[in-house]
Amino acid sequence: MIWLLLAVFAPLLGALGLPLLARLVPKAPARVLGVGSLGFAIATLTGVVGTVLERPKVSLEWIPALGVRFDLAVDGISAPLLLLTGLMGVVATAVPAHIDADNAPGAAVESSRLALYYACLLGTIFGAVICFLAGDALVFFIGFECVLLPMWLLIAQFGDPAPQALARAASLRFLMVTALGSTLMLIGLLAVAASTGTTNLQVWAQLAGSTFSRPQGLVVAGLLVLGLSFKVPVWPLHTWLPWVHSSAPSAGSILLAAVLLKLGTYGLVRLVIPVVPAGFATIAPVLGGFAVVGIIWAGLACLVERDLKRLIAWSSIAHLGFVVLGLASGTEAGMQAALFGNVAHGVISGLLFVVVGALKHEWGGADLGTPHASLREAAPHWGFALIFGFAASMGLPGLAGFWGEFGAIYAAWTPAPGRPGGFFVLLAVGAAVGAALAAAYSARVLREVWGGERTKPAIADAGRIELLVVAALVVIVVGLGVYPSLLLDSTAPVVSTLLTGAP
Repeated sequence: MIWLLLAVFAPLLGALGLPLLARLVPKAPARVLGVGSLGFAIATLTGVVGTVLERPKVSLEWIPALGVRFDLAVDGISAPLLLLTGLMGVVATAVPAHIDADNAPGAAVESSRLALYYACLLGTIFGAVICFLAGDALVFFIGFECVLLPMWLLIAQFGDPAPQALARAASLRFLMVTALGSTLMLIGLLAVAASTGTTNLQVWAQLAGSTFSRPQGLVVAGLLVLGLSFKVPVWPLHTWLPWVHSSAPSAGSILLAAVLLKLGTYGLVRLVIPVVPAGFATIAPVLGGFAVVGIIWAGLACLVERDLKRLIAWSSIAHLGFVVLGLASGTEAGMQAALFGNVAHGVISGLLFVVVGALKHEWGGADLGTPHASLREAAPHWGFALIFGFAASMGLPGLAGFWGEFGAIYAAWTPAPGRPGGFFVLLAVGAAVGAALAAAYSARVLREVWGGERTKPAIADAGRIELLVVAALVVIVVGLGVYPSLLLDSTAPVVSTLLTGAP
């Protein structure tokens, strides 16, 4: 139990305590705030690891009249995402906080402002931990909403200063889009709660939509899928993501790509597929079609995108398209591929945003059209990390990205009974074309950024902390690529249970 309490309360105490410390000690050193936030993140990761190993449960009566309990637990599906959240919390707080210094290099950042920055990071981690632990739909929704305010503040207050108005506009779009998705999802959740008389997710999965007529189940599934599709995001609801990523600070992009987007796909697994299986089966071909359009659309956008951070954001849309395609297939192999791809994308995108965030700071921008010193010559450590990140993003065998993409294509080629087989074969072919586009745009970026003989303007290579972060992520990407059973064995039993009785 102590591990679960540590996982939940460490980020919350950090989010509340650091601004209080800065208020009590107005001139608190930046190093103290940075080390303090990193300490809270490490404590969160420690609590998460202990929780995953011991699997404690909390079940407290909360709102008896509505059948709501405060249920927290972990299983084989939530465990990898909890570990991913804890790991990326450490990464986000460990990387340098390039805020304000971009406007005035060398200028000191006010302690209150720096404390707010770290508090937003920890607050985002807290909301994600609650979501992945939630055994109750209302608890999940509360965690889902808890990430909105700190991420909005990260983008609005600490986003790209050139110009700051764009960061504020991006943060407003993020808030409005995610709030709209949350509203649609809430309506669907309330409909299920009213029909079942409870908000317990385990009971919902056991009932498997039996309390709804077929039209009702289709409507509820549509509301939930549409609401969660904003968060994933699924094409054509994706337009907010590249803009937000290009404006967000590096740590914000790391958490957004590696953790927050996973709330949408995790919601599909927990709130839709086992809860309204018949409705989801009807929607699945359309959802799979949108996913593949997104894979190809994003790949084409990456071929012409000039901003490197936006390019990584577009690639995230494509990779999450494979996740959604796997889920739409309706098979155990598809869900396994989706869950694996979820975690793999989190680690790979986190690595890429660490690299790209540092390069943007060194370059003073992320425009690929501006001549830069080749990383091969000027910053070989960053160069290796960029090559490795794009190799993993392409889905090369032996690296983590391969299993999610290959598994999703295979699952689409052999979908569940009742799915239109010919249509899903076309989706599999389209997804394979998208994978080829990933190789093309990766080669384009590496040619423009890594290759060549240019040595000026000189930039600083990765420091010790950044090298440690990159090395850890590289090891995880290789480990999952070489030994995928490490993750697949965790998710397999729960996947089988969730799909029982689903059409």
